[in-house]
Amino acid sequence: MGKKVTVVGAGFYGSTTAQRLAEYDIFDTVVITDIVEGKPAGLALDLNQSRAVEGFETKVVGITTGPNGEGYEGIEGSDVVVITAGLPRKPGMSRMDLLETNAKIVRQVSENVAKYAPNAVVIVVSNPLDEMTALAQLATQFPRNRVLGQAGMLDTARFTNFVAEALNVPVKSVRTLTLGSHGDTMVPVPSKSTVDGKPLRDAMPAEQIEELVVKTRNGGAEVVALLKTGSAYYAPSAAAARMAKAVAEDSGEVMPVCAWVDGEYGISGVYLGVEASIGAEGVKRVVETDLDADELTSLKAAAEAVRAKQADVAAM
Repeated sequence: MGKKVTVVGAGFYGSTTAQRLAEYDIFDTVVITDIVEGKPAGLALDLNQSRAVEGFETKVVGITTGPNGEGYEGIEGSDVVVITAGLPRKPGMSRMDLLETNAKIVRQVSENVAKYAPNAVVIVVSNPLDEMTALAQLATQFPRNRVLGQAGMLDTARFTNFVAEALNVPVKSVRTLTLGSHGDTMVPVPSKSTVDGKPLRDAMPAEQIEELVVKTRNGGAEVVALLKTGSAYYAPSAAAARMAKAVAEDSGEVMPVCAWVDGEYGISGVYLGVEASIGAEGVKRVVETDLDADELTSLKAAAEAVRAKQADVAAM
């Protein structure tokens, strides 16, 4: 049977993710859903008409969904579901400002995913990311390995880009890593970052690394402030699509994602940004990497910060 992936939410993030997934040409079907009547069908029609130009066979299907679960039968049999639904940030808003509104949306979506795609791996991208990932797992009641969040892939990509630009070197020559939360307690990991295989700390002074760490942490807010009408979607959709590809291909690729941590790094019982091997069952295993003392302290602080918020969403 062919692979099927659903993207919930047809905003800029969702539609760009659907486009990337279709152009990979590894799925039989990409379903895109939205509550706006006709919008997903229009996007699907447009994307399907690009197949002859881009040379992919994946069929894109658009479905309008209703407040009581209408339309969700169209996601049946999905191997992967990417949840982008929710409000984007506006200038001056933190990710946490979206908590209450997006919690209602993500819970309703998750309950319908559980009903119609009970074997799917769920990739959450709605903000605030760490909290919405925890909520989606609670609402679906899926095993924790089958619910994960997209954050570290994006934050790492931002860190890598900033380092490459600062040193005027090719992006592919730079390797960086960010862990922790998708927000104020993000933990960029300079000790694991390299340029042409050499430690980042040999390539630039500590003060400049710290400047880029701060820039990475504020990467999303910077885009929001410039756009004024929404939040980032090109880089985030690239990250989410790569995660869905790793699931579909059962690749086992190690990626920084928001995953359930149960003992790794001395941290238990929380969704947190860590490296994990990704495959058909979602998270195959969390991969611990050697952190320096300051990085490990920051990761544990991030875990406690998101733990409190994740407890709050359980009641929403």
